[in-house]
Amino acid sequence: MLLRDGEIILLGEETQVLKAEEMLKEMIRVLENQGELNRQRVKYIADLFVEGNENDAKALMDGTVLINASGKPIKPKTLGQKQYLGKIEQNDLTFGIGPAGTGKTYLAVVMAAKAFKNEEVKRIILVRPAVEAGESLGFLPGDLKDKVDPYLRPLYDSLFDVLGVDKFQRLQEREIIEVAPLAYMRGRTLDNAFIILDEAQNTTIPQMKMFLTRIGYGSKAVVTGDVTQIDLPKGKVSGLNHALEILQDIEGIGYTHLTYKDVVRHPLVQNIINAYEKNSQKKTD
Repeated sequence: MLLRDGEIILLGEETQVLKAEEMLKEMIRVLENQGELNRQRVKYIADLFVEGNENDAKALMDGTVLINASGKPIKPKTLGQKQYLGKIEQNDLTFGIGPAGTGKTYLAVVMAAKAFKNEEVKRIILVRPAVEAGESLGFLPGDLKDKVDPYLRPLYDSLFDVLGVDKFQRLQEREIIEVAPLAYMRGRTLDNAFIILDEAQNTTIPQMKMFLTRIGYGSKAVVTGDVTQIDLPKGKVSGLNHALEILQDIEGIGYTHLTYKDVVRHPLVQNIINAYEKNSQKKTD
């Protein structure tokens, strides 16, 4: 491929040139439709074309899920993300499992905002286990909100991006959006709500059971987690791992396992996660 006087010249066998031309036209179409193209995304799409998955690449570039607070369209960036969004759409309970940077939490928040906008639910509830705080929570400065907010920060960040700070604050003041530690869910029945449990690998078995049995009529729930980053005390079984094992045959539950290929952060993150996965496999062989 040559770039000369503002023109792209493709050289090679006819079939390869035609495929490259089709790929470039698709990328131009993405840009014309306010899509985002960076080096990582271009490589991902190019790899799909090289592998003969042109239809997947084209489908991936279409279909805006939502417009964020900045006016930018939110779309899945990988096939894994597209599958994940489909599972959330189709099921009342979805498990999104995968490493950091795959968009598990962010896309769940996007789908929650979409469901609320379409009046499919009346509330959005996001919860997280504050495992890192442990028994030392009482020694931290400030009131309870000050103590737990640092563990909920990733949820706030996603909501700010999708809804904007002002809209989020208005909805929170009206108790339409609730961001809280998992312990706050005990004893409640959550009807007509979109509920997200983030960092679910850090729940115990009783905590996971408690959360799953909060789901009420007209509600949808998404459970996200990374089974390779469990911060529970030694000897404690992850409620996420346990749930994945015993709930497999229940109809109405969707599962998406994202991988390093679905990481949409800095390209180095993909390579780092891949290296850790290979190292883990060597130890188990």
